[in-house]
Amino acid sequence: MNDNGNRRASPESFLAKLKESERARLRVYIGAAAGVGKTFQMLEEAHLLGQQGVDVVIALIETHGRVDTAALIGVLEHVPLRKIEYRGVVLEEMDVEAVIARKPEVAIVDELAHTNVPGSKNRKRYEDVLDLLAAGISVITAVNVQHIESLNDAIARTTGVRVRETIPDSFLQRADEVVNVDVSVDTLRTRLRQGKIYGVEKIEQALNNFFRKGNLSALRELALRQVAEDQAAKAHDYREREGLEQAVIPEKVMVCITTRGNAKKLLRIGSRIAGRLASDWYAVYVETPREEPGRIDPKDHVSLLENVRFADELGAKFVRLKASRVADALIEFARREGITHVIFGQSARSRWDILLRGSVINRFLNEARDATVHVVPLRDDKADEKSVDHHGDDFH
Repeated sequence: MNDNGNRRASPESFLAKLKESERARLRVYIGAAAGVGKTFQMLEEAHLLGQQGVDVVIALIETHGRVDTAALIGVLEHVPLRKIEYRGVVLEEMDVEAVIARKPEVAIVDELAHTNVPGSKNRKRYEDVLDLLAAGISVITAVNVQHIESLNDAIARTTGVRVRETIPDSFLQRADEVVNVDVSVDTLRTRLRQGKIYGVEKIEQALNNFFRKGNLSALRELALRQVAEDQAAKAHDYREREGLEQAVIPEKVMVCITTRGNAKKLLRIGSRIAGRLASDWYAVYVETPREEPGRIDPKDHVSLLENVRFADELGAKFVRLKASRVADALIEFARREGITHVIFGQSARSRWDILLRGSVINRFLNEARDATVHVVPLRDDKADEKSVDHHGDDFH
């Protein structure tokens, strides 16, 4: 499944790691888009593991009507799905409790970025996977690169589509292996024309939109980079753990968030920089006297809580500082923690207002010269790219 010459991950390597480790293992297959063969690869691997005596079950698989994929399920054991009634309709979700009770060695879980039906134990399927891992069950799963949270803005710029179903980068950091399933752009578009990815009614729309050659080339490059960065980070951790090289001075990233507006774009960039540098990172908020409990505007408070939740999902350490002067608090924290990268949102204030009252960013540039400062232009969410639900491999 790999046109670019990368070594193909084998069931034997996963089996060897299962035997050598006491903790549950996690392998994530990443692809540039629907149709590259992630689900097929997982099912093929499940069969091969079963032939080698591994107790493997399908916790959830989505064939999307693909005949070849459905045929590959064969004799694999499938844990029955849980039925949940929602708004008068009975829907099916992975039954996490049933899988844990069955306690296989390995569970196959498709559509990692899926949002569960309200009434499910967890909000997102990746959280279900974390529950399986915590129960000692190894997991093989799959996701498309556009569902990685820190890439959300890059995907929107590239494709014009804002993907709403995402997984945090911290989940990938938990993975023991991240494997790229890759095919050429022409091969993928041919599969689409042949009806092997979507139904006939969606083919032309997909070819002219998300599956344009330029989009697929960019997505393919993002997938390759994601896997390369993951491998580099894991190799760095291994060498450091084994004492094979001197530990370098760690990079540290700080994202400055406020109660106003949406900090998601800043946090995604922080997650991306931190992931690339294998570094610690912080989401830092300075609480001024007018934003103390009881005085803060309720809407600002709700916005802040949402930003804190999102930062936590991405793996940031949230830090609340209390000060009357925001710049002083940020500069002092950056110096104390040895921050090397700082991310600010571009101010919407007028030049006259900045001249009269000063700028936090300008103060930071003048007084904290050991850090690289990133100033990110922000825009109103309403003016953002068209937003769609990418329900796993479905194209809307």
